[in-house]
Formats: sequence, structure tokens, C-alpha cells
Amino acid sequence: MTILLFVMLGLFVFMMFRKNKKTQQQQAEMQAKFAPGVDVMTSFGLFGRIVSIDDAENKVVLELSPGNEATVHRQAVTKVIEQTEEEAPVVPDDASSLTVADTEKPAATETPEETIARLNKEDKKDN
Repeated sequence: MTILLFVMLGLFVFMMFRKNKKTQQQQAEMQAKFAPGVDVMTSFGLFGRIVSIDDAENKVVLELSPGNEATVHRQAVTKVIEQTEEEAPVVPDDASSLTVADTEKPAATETPEETIARLNKEDKKDN
């Protein structure tokens, strides 16, 4: 019985060290990605772009918006934001392509009384 207890304790300690090692490895990989111009997120939810890194004092200067900078501790930066390639929406040169010429369908003509009656019927169906 005591042998089983020691085996379980040893397994627990092994798993704890293994998790700690993986966390340190992921942190080192992320720190290697740090460079000026990289978009990041801090542990307290600020998004910004790295302007400069001071390795001696472990400080990172982030540009939160144009003209607004914040200095944070290097360990406060917890995530590197990967840029995704998105296609820009196609914007037409003129407004004529924004309107849809749909002359085949006749316009629905409904009197105000018919609209009220239809809405009342739909309301009764919901209840």
C-alpha cells in the first residue's frame, strides 16, 4: 500500500515538473518572436504594437494607438497576435452598382390596415 502511495506521489511530481517545463518553453518561444512592429496583447487586455524593447530593464514600449504609448514589463506581454491575410472588400467606383435593378418582381403593395392585420395574426401565433 505504501509503495502505491509513493508511486502516485512520484507521478504527481513528475507531471508537475513536466507542465512547468512546457510552460517555460512556450514562454521562451513567444519571447523570441518579440520585435519592434509586432502586434501583441498584454495580460491585462491591452492590444498594441511593440515600439521598442529594453532587455536590460525588461521593459517593452507599446503603441496602443497613434501617438499613445505605454511602457509595460516584458512579462506582461502574454500573446503575440498573428496577422491574418484578409481580402479587402471590393468597393465600387460609382453608386450605380450599389443599386439592384430588380424590375421583374412587382412591388408588394399592402395597405396599412392589411399590415396591421398581418402583424396581429403573427403575434397570435407567437403566443
